[in-house]
Amino acid sequence: MTKSHYPYPPDEFDVRGPEGSPVGVHREPRSGWSSAWPFLLVAVVFAGLAVGIVSFLSDGRGTDNPPAAQQESAAPETSASPEASEGDGGEASGDGSTEGSGEGESTEEPTEEPTEEPTEEPAPEPNYDAFVRVLNAAGTPGLAGANADVLAGEGYTNVSPEDYPEGQTPPEVDTIWYATAEDEDTALAVASSFGIPAENVTEVAVASGDVLAILHEMP
Repeated sequence: MTKSHYPYPPDEFDVRGPEGSPVGVHREPRSGWSSAWPFLLVAVVFAGLAVGIVSFLSDGRGTDNPPAAQQESAAPETSASPEASEGDGGEASGDGSTEGSGEGESTEEPTEEPTEEPTEEPAPEPNYDAFVRVLNAAGTPGLAGANADVLAGEGYTNVSPEDYPEGQTPPEVDTIWYATAEDEDTALAVASSFGIPAENVTEVAVASGDVLAILHEMP
């Protein structure tokens, strides 16, 4: 480059220096920002590296620690769960005994099974024309006649009041004898008229009559 085309006026840099050194080098003055920004860049880079290292290390610990932390956190819950279950169970038992006895029970009344009423046996149909002998077993005057009148009043047409045969021992309680099975209903009807229980009605081969009423008391 010739001096006619050199845009700057001659200065100390145009003086030739020792041989081998540069000639005509012009340097403009540098600002403070241009001198400081390389240091700031280095500081930012190091700060980013530091943050990355810290994050890496924390992530590494975070990868190993959470299972242990979860186990530790799960342990208290496990240990607490029996107490909680016992507490809940106690409350449940208390509430269950209270609520179960009140609200849990069905409000419907249990249906009672119909009880079978004992079937009453039909009343025996007596033969009002049967020969009925009323025997006085106590020796009380008029006892046989009074009891015979009771049967006559009920419709019996062939009733005979008599004393119990002498020389024979009568039954100790009021008793009804009947001659044949055909006379059983009549004998039961006569026993009912005098309030004699059915176990005192017996079939006996009597010499005379269809039904014998052996009585000790007045009607």
